Amino acid sequence: MSIVFFLIPLGLVLVAIAVWAFLWAVNHDQFEDLDKAAHSILFDDDEAPAKAVDPAPDTQESRDDEA
Repeated sequence: MSIVFFLIPLGLVLVAIAVWAFLWAVNHDQFEDLDKAAHSILFDDDEAPAKAVDPAPDTQESRDDEA
């Protein structure tokens, strides 16, 4: 029975923290634009990806340079 005197205040503190975190998020516009992230995946990036650089061809000259 004595654990109830510990768990009830602990539960109230946790609920108070959750309500504070929710109100902070609402006041700081965390829920303002929920669709942007969902739609951003549908559009291409403005910048083209970097082209891959081909390694040096395996020629006689490149083998002579290594030796």
